[in-house]
Formats: sequence, structure tokens, C-alpha cells
Amino acid sequence: MTETTLSDDAVRAAQILARHRASIDRLDAVLVFTLAERFAHTQAVGRLKAEHELPPSDPAREANQIERLERLAVEADLDPEFAKKFLNFVISEVIRHHEKLQK
Repeated sequence: MTETTLSDDAVRAAQILARHRASIDRLDAVLVFTLAERFAHTQAVGRLKAEHELPPSDPAREANQIERLERLAVEADLDPEFAKKFLNFVISEVIRHHEKLQK
């Protein structure tokens, strides 16, 4: 290979990298806004539970949601164990918020 070819390859690689990074940045924004919308709904649920003296957590619903997310992860070709860990983290945050509203 000549230096020109390597340079052309490097330029193409840099362009491809830039496109991937731009997509990642857009998807990160989608994730943040989606999580914000999700938490707005879970806050409303938490207020409703507090008003009606319902428990802050619902283990049966949480288990169903985890199973559902694992199935979706498989369909999306995402590691289901990662999806489960992620949802468990989100659920723990939701419960923490609900507990604060109960006080």
C-alpha cells in the first residue's frame, strides 16, 4: 500500500467513526428524554400510591416487567442480563422516589 492509500483509508475511517459517534450522541439524547418521560409517569404513580396509601413497590409487577424486558432484549439482540440489570436499577430508583412520597 502507498501512503496515499493509507491516508485515504484513514480519512474514510474517520468519516465512518464520526457518523457512528453522531448516531451515538443522538441515541444518548433519546435515552435521556425517554428516561425523563418514564420518571414523570412513575412520579405520578408514586403520588397516586401515596394518596391512597398503597405500598411503594409492587413485586409482582416488577417481576413481570423484568421478564418482559428480557424478552424484548432478546428480540432486539441485546444482552438480556444487561437489560435486567438496567431495569432493576431503574425500578430501585422508582421505589426510592415512591418511598420519599410516602413520608
